[in-house]
Amino acid sequence: MSIFDHFEELRRRIFYALIAVVLGVILCFCFVRPIVQLLEIPAQGVKFLQLAPGEFFFVSIKVAGYSGLLIASPFILYQIIQFVLPGLTRQERRLLAPVVLGSSVLFFLGLGFSYIALVPAALNFFINYGADVVEQAWSIDRYFEFILLLMFCTGIAFQIPIIQLLLGLLGIVSSEQMLSGWRVVVLGAAILGAVLTPSTDPITQSLLAGAVLFLYFGGIGVVKAIGR
Repeated sequence: MSIFDHFEELRRRIFYALIAVVLGVILCFCFVRPIVQLLEIPAQGVKFLQLAPGEFFFVSIKVAGYSGLLIASPFILYQIIQFVLPGLTRQERRLLAPVVLGSSVLFFLGLGFSYIALVPAALNFFINYGADVVEQAWSIDRYFEFILLLMFCTGIAFQIPIIQLLLGLLGIVSSEQMLSGWRVVVLGAAILGAVLTPSTDPITQSLLAGAVLFLYFGGIGVVKAIGR
C-alpha cells in the first residue's frame, strides 16, 4: 500500500471508531439515570446538590461520555488491531492477542477495584472526618469528577504488568533487573498513589500504592514464567 492508501485506511478506521463512540454515548445517555444511581452507591446516602442551572444535565453528558467510550472500547481496539496487523511479523502477531486481552482485562479490573475499594475508602474518610462538624451535602458535578477521575487513573495504573511483559519480551529488562530495583518501585508506588488519587487521604493512596506493588511483583512473576 502507498502512503496515501495508509492514510485513507487510517481515516476509515478512525471514522468507524468515532461512530461507535457516538452510538455508545447516545445509548448510555438514554440510560444515564441508572448509571448515575449506580455510581452514587459508594457515597452511602450523601445528599447531592445541583448548585447551578443545568448542572445535572452536564453531569449526565459527562457520565454518558465516559460510559459510551467504555462500551465502544472493544470496537476501537478492534479497529486499531485491523490497522496495525498487516505491518506486523508473525511473532508480533502471536503477541498481539494476549497483550490486548490482558490489557483490557486489567483495565476493567482496575475500574472494579476502584469502585469497590478505593472510592468507598476515600468517601468514608471524608464523611467521617467532618461528620460532627458539617452536614454532608455535595455538588453532583464535583462528586462525579472525583470518582470518574479516580476510576480512570486506577484503570491506567493496572497496565503495569502489561508494560513489564512487553519489556521482558523485547529483552529490554529482565525479571532479575525488575526485582533488584524493588526499593525504587516501593518509593515510586507511594508517589504514584499520591499523584493518581484526586483525594489527599492516606487510606486511598495506600490502597492504590499497595495495588501497584502487587501488580508489579505479579508482573515480575509473569516475566520470569516466560523465561525472561
